[in-house]
Amino acid sequence: MPPTVSVVLPTYNRAGLLPAAIDALLRQDAPAGTFELIVVDNNSSDETASLLAATPDPRLRVIRETRQGLSHARNAGIAAAAADIVAFTDDDVEAAPGWVTSIVTALDARPEVDGVGGRVLPAWQGAPPEWLTHHHWAPLALQDHGETMRVFDAALPIGLVGANVAFRRSVFQRVGVFAEHVQRVKDGIGSTEDHEFLSRLYASGGRMLYTPGLMVHARVQADRCDRGYHRRWHEGHGRFSALMQLADVERARVAPLGVPGHLLRAAAADAAAWVRSIVLADWEAAFLAELRLRFFKGFVRARLAD
Repeated sequence: MPPTVSVVLPTYNRAGLLPAAIDALLRQDAPAGTFELIVVDNNSSDETASLLAATPDPRLRVIRETRQGLSHARNAGIAAAAADIVAFTDDDVEAAPGWVTSIVTALDARPEVDGVGGRVLPAWQGAPPEWLTHHHWAPLALQDHGETMRVFDAALPIGLVGANVAFRRSVFQRVGVFAEHVQRVKDGIGSTEDHEFLSRLYASGGRMLYTPGLMVHARVQADRCDRGYHRRWHEGHGRFSALMQLADVERARVAPLGVPGHLLRAAAADAAAWVRSIVLADWEAAFLAELRLRFFKGFVRARLAD
């Protein structure tokens, strides 16, 4: 009898973090036979392969995807999955003990939704700097949409991140799998594979359930608490956003060099906000304005390269 849930865990050169992620999943409180764990080794060159070989558990399946990229790895996991529910998490994430059970319970109770996501909360490896507030969670792949269960759809197209999300298998049959042209490759940052996939799902009439009780904790590595990392992430995010060519972004009567006019106007406002914040010595506001400008820079560079 097939499992109810296939958990897909892509990994690339994270042998130091992967054991904790696997252990958290194998310690789930779900009854025997409820889930399988598919770890997709995406060309790791560290000790990942030997670590996985030394982890005997009938629920664990290991596959190797030689095409480099997160979407390639996730799609390989989808193809290998035996269950009607496919859940995703990351190799630097530890799922709460009731994670699998919460996914099954939520989807059983709400047959009208296509999937479910929840909180991704930080597990800081040291005290975070004071400037690193909720405004800067996106580059850390963290999310918390509040204490209330909500439904997201085309009218409220809020994103859910791949560190804590699950879909019915029928979703992939209807809208396809994760896009390869906007995927993270190796240690790249700013990619938009989650955003692009959910945009297609919402456009098809799909609905996602957010439930705050579905919880994982992501280990925030020290280098991600550096302003330089956030600058690079936002610039990369702008580049990937340009590659997506989403209709709500591309709408514009004027688009010099392929850059929608509303983005040009927003960049002008952000530049003015940056100058004003510098004059007022409001460094937090200045940094936020700078990050928006770096997004714009990445977007423009992608369009010029086109």
